[in-house]
Amino acid sequence: MSTKRALLAGAALAGSLLAGVAMAPAATASTAPQQAQTFSKHFFGPYYSGFGQGEDFGHRSYYKGYWTKEDGRYWFYGDLFDRDHDRSYSYVWFKWHDRFGSHTKVFKTLGHGDVDRFGGFKKSSGFDDFKVRVCEGTDKFDDCGRWGDAF
Repeated sequence: MSTKRALLAGAALAGSLLAGVAMAPAATASTAPQQAQTFSKHFFGPYYSGFGQGEDFGHRSYYKGYWTKEDGRYWFYGDLFDRDHDRSYSYVWFKWHDRFGSHTKVFKTLGHGDVDRFGGFKKSSGFDDFKVRVCEGTDKFDDCGRWGDAF
C-alpha cells in the first residue's frame, strides 16, 4: 500500500510542477505591458569644471545625468559632485533652446547635489537643444568648463 501512495504522491508532484511550468509563459506575458511603459534613459556626461589654482583633474567638479521622454515631455536628471572640498561651491549650468529663444538655469552645491526631474520641455514648443556646463569657485562664473551637448 505504501508503494501505491508513494507513486500517487510522485505523480501529483510531477503534475503540479508541469502545471507551474505551463503557467510561467502566461505570467511573463501579463507583465509585458508594464515593461513597455518603462521609460528609457539617455545618459550624458560627465562634464567637468575648468582648472583653477593648480588643481589636478581628480579635484575638478563634474556633472553627469540622463534624460527621459514621458508623455511628450523631456525630463532631465543628474548629479553634481564637488570633489576638492575647498568650501567653494560647484555650479551646473543648463542652457536650452525653444521657439521662445535661449534660456539658462544654474544649480549649486557644496559636496553633492541631485538635480531631479528638471524641465518638462516639449518638441511642440520648439525644444531642440540642451547643453550643460560646470563651474567651481566663489562665483558661478569661476573656473568654468566647456558647454557640453546633452540633447
